[in-house]
Amino acid sequence: MSWIHGDDFIDAVQFVIDNDALSGPVNIASPHPLPNREFMRALRNACGIGIGLPAAAWMLEIGARFLKTETELILKSRRVIPGRLLEAGFTFAHPAWPEAAQDLCRRWRKLRSD
Repeated sequence: MSWIHGDDFIDAVQFVIDNDALSGPVNIASPHPLPNREFMRALRNACGIGIGLPAAAWMLEIGARFLKTETELILKSRRVIPGRLLEAGFTFAHPAWPEAAQDLCRRWRKLRSD
């Protein structure tokens, strides 16, 4: 599963805009994709949720119908690596998901308490 922290997304877009040497398609994603199971485990850990139940395909079918979309958009993913971005010298503030999830959950808790 490819992902990117919001801060890195904004910085990467600005980096592409400011870097005239980059043209054409540029993948904007963290340099460390991971399986969905690991992604969700780290997210639950960061948010202090001890257990997570896996979603069965039939559950996703029901949800997709309510959202009027295809389950393929939920079940399929692409492993995206930001090769051109890294080659151009972009540095990620949040390259690893566990730490990024910790940061995002900390921000979410702060927003809820304000």
